[in-house]
Amino acid sequence: MGNLCALLAAITWASALVPFKHSGDRLSPIALNLFKNVVGLACLLVTLAVMGDGLSVLRPFEPIDVIILMLSGFLGITLADTAFLQSLRLIGVGLVSIVECLYSPLVMLCSLLLLSEVLKTWDYVGAALVLSGVYISSRHAPPPGRTTRQLTAGILLGALSMVLMAFGIVIAKPVLEINNFPLIWGATLRLLMGTVALALLTLASPERRAHWAVFRPAAVWRTAIPASVLGTYLAMVFWIAGFKFTQASVAGILNQTSVVFSILLAAMFLKEPLNTRKITAVVLALAGVGLVMLE
Repeated sequence: MGNLCALLAAITWASALVPFKHSGDRLSPIALNLFKNVVGLACLLVTLAVMGDGLSVLRPFEPIDVIILMLSGFLGITLADTAFLQSLRLIGVGLVSIVECLYSPLVMLCSLLLLSEVLKTWDYVGAALVLSGVYISSRHAPPPGRTTRQLTAGILLGALSMVLMAFGIVIAKPVLEINNFPLIWGATLRLLMGTVALALLTLASPERRAHWAVFRPAAVWRTAIPASVLGTYLAMVFWIAGFKFTQASVAGILNQTSVVFSILLAAMFLKEPLNTRKITAVVLALAGVGLVMLE
């Protein structure tokens, strides 16, 4: 269950990345982050209502559980997502994909230091194959017209977002797994904190009107809403489920395949050609997934 959810998180995130890029060309990173969070939060609240899970479900849990999940949301959503979207805007999908290679090693490091997780040899081999596939598949050319300063800033912001994302989800794992915190409520509390904190930051910004203008109906909603449903609602639920039901390090390795899935989706739906490099990347990554899944 955990491995499958981690893979589904990678697939849904890969499906959302291109519409996020299109939306990010027309919206600021803060505005897009705020918009996607509100859409995702609305979807989660509807899910809770359909499931009939009210606040009474949270009574058996300690306040510290809620605090940890909300801290996880602040780090992984308010800060990490804003940094990631700004990085995506500065250096493009190709270079961001390379920076994203930091994600699974950072999850593995945080899991070792904070949770004392130890992987088997084949897990490390699988991780190496996945990372090799991700790196080979990535386009290395930066977007035209970018200065060295912009590229450096984009790479550093992308790396920072990976650090915050990895640390934020690993600290939440004991609450989700050991304390058996409800999955949808866990996702909702993380996203609620991330959204509220980001909203407060925008209100303190001199550009607050521009940030909040994103909620006026506009053509950009055609890409921003589907991206938000896929990349915030579905991907987050699958992502958290992966960390809840399997080792954090294993979930991180499987999450990393989002880049490879984006290649397959582009070939299937956008008719992009599969060259030798892309096929090699897919084969390496899928071999790595097979080792991790079957170990």
